[in-house]
Amino acid sequence: MSEADERGFFERFGKGDAGTGSRKAETVNMSAPGKGKAASAAKPHYHGHRERLRERFDSHGDGNFRDDELLELYLFRAVPRADTKSIAKALLGRFGSLSAVLSAPRHLLQEVPRVGEAVAQDLAIAAAIHRRCLKRDIEHREVLSSWAALIDYCRAAMQHESREQFRILFLDKKNALIADEVQQVGTVDHTPVYPREVVKRALELSATAVILVHNHPSGDPAPSRADIAMTKTIIEVAAPLGITVHDHVIIARSGETSLRGQGYI
Repeated sequence: MSEADERGFFERFGKGDAGTGSRKAETVNMSAPGKGKAASAAKPHYHGHRERLRERFDSHGDGNFRDDELLELYLFRAVPRADTKSIAKALLGRFGSLSAVLSAPRHLLQEVPRVGEAVAQDLAIAAAIHRRCLKRDIEHREVLSSWAALIDYCRAAMQHESREQFRILFLDKKNALIADEVQQVGTVDHTPVYPREVVKRALELSATAVILVHNHPSGDPAPSRADIAMTKTIIEVAAPLGITVHDHVIIARSGETSLRGQGYI
């Protein structure tokens, strides 16, 4: 278009409609013959990538997906029109693993560049669904015969917590789960535990046995002397009332420790 033609083109929209005219001109130019190649060149580098990733998942499942690719695929829902590969990699770089991303508090997720409220909420929902499924696997079942499922649930619930939590699994006379409660939340390396409160709550729920669980944010599941002493105190207080302490499990990022398995109780 010559300079004279350009002036005539914009004059048709009037001086008062310059902003509207510009937008209409842009629309016309984008659809004009011969512009397809230029428009294609302007497409973002990830154009078509989403469809290819979806097709891979549909054809092969998640078996050949890296963690960052699976997270990227999930983020398509919360980020409908942008590159999610860089967001997925940033999340994994910040938190270290896929499970840690799903367990991260929403305010920390939003500290990652380009992670807004929608992404943080979607990740929190995914984590909640995962925990609910794992919990259903141990509910109304003989917990001691479903030990692997129990550990999976406890790891999902506590492994990446930044503060210590003291959790109690209350069991009935058939060792089926009655309730799962966090009794105390402490600091990064200490949780106050009150043995009489543990026993009192067990009596309120008519529980005949308990499994004690707490996490070590340090990443080391080895029990401290205080952990062992506290467990023995709870056993001593509970035994005269007919309440059995089956185990005390310590959960950490690097694994878990059973005090009974280690011979401490």
